Amino acid sequence: MTRILVLAHSPLASALRAVAMHTYPECAVALEAVDAEPSQDAAALEAALRLRLDAAGAEDTLILVDAFGATPCNAALRVADGVHVRVVCGVNVPMLWRSLCYRGETLEALAQRASSGAVQGVMVLEPQAAQPRSGEGDDT
Repeated sequence: MTRILVLAHSPLASALRAVAMHTYPECAVALEAVDAEPSQDAAALEAALRLRLDAAGAEDTLILVDAFGATPCNAALRVADGVHVRVVCGVNVPMLWRSLCYRGETLEALAQRASSGAVQGVMVLEPQAAQPRSGEGDDT
């Protein structure tokens, strides 16, 4: 099973992990969160990330980051090898939930599922016409 690591600007990574644990508490061991603090420089974040990956050994890891070109994304890209560690940018709740549900798939397939989950979770919604409450508007 693939390990999932959310790496994002503080406190987003921890908040996303909390949302995931609310829905999928059984996945706690497979999901880590790393909050990039404002005072943390890129080299320190990369070093911390390498330590976490080394501790996981040969386990495949999908890193979900928040914003392309930002420090968390850059640190993740420097540690990713494209084989055992992949990076997907634009993390949101649908992406995370999809990743947790399909983490038994190959790392490549999981990265694709994560990406499609994020995109499919974004939509413009139209307001619904107000419906009368029960008992309101009855002429009888």
